[in-house]
Amino acid sequence: MKVLPHLFANNRAWAARISQADPDFFAALARQQSPEYLWIGCADSRVPANEIVGLRPGELFVHRNVANLVIHTDMNCLAVLQYAVEVLQVKHVIVCGHYGCGGVAAALEAPSHGLIDHWLRHIRDIARRRAAELDALPDHAARVHRLCELNIIEQAANVATTPIIQDAWRRGQAVAIHGWVYDLHDGLLDDLGVCLTCGDDVRGSTDWA
Repeated sequence: MKVLPHLFANNRAWAARISQADPDFFAALARQQSPEYLWIGCADSRVPANEIVGLRPGELFVHRNVANLVIHTDMNCLAVLQYAVEVLQVKHVIVCGHYGCGGVAAALEAPSHGLIDHWLRHIRDIARRRAAELDALPDHAARVHRLCELNIIEQAANVATTPIIQDAWRRGQAVAIHGWVYDLHDGLLDDLGVCLTCGDDVRGSTDWA
């Protein structure tokens, strides 16, 4: 007996809809994936990567974690990035966070949250460096809102400074890093103006915000 039968029923209905629209879809998908995009996003269940950009399975390579962090000691994230860049030859790496991120909000709170505090330390470091800017905002909600943006910008920079991306640029591979934010209130994406396409883009900026 299958556990969670309603999810299996949903799966069968979904597969039937896809097959009806495109009878060869799954056969083609099984042979190869060739996405142009790597999405590094938050694990939040309200941010379904493929759906919000209107892409089908096979068109978006995805890595997700709490608060869309790119940490240079995180072998999981780096392995995904290396595979996407060196094997799949993606052309765009999109770091996408979202307003109202629970991880970002927790990083601004004093109470301990247990193990995840080690992970959130990276966001707290950003908040500490930008304390003057954040403290000048009118309330806690505004500070969380801005820190969501600052975190995305920082993580895009972290992607760009990995040896994976630096090596790709040195060998002339065209790969661009983007920083986007998603608004849960209206379902819309916003480009934060981060687009890094070469080493000079990284070296030429001293303030990612």
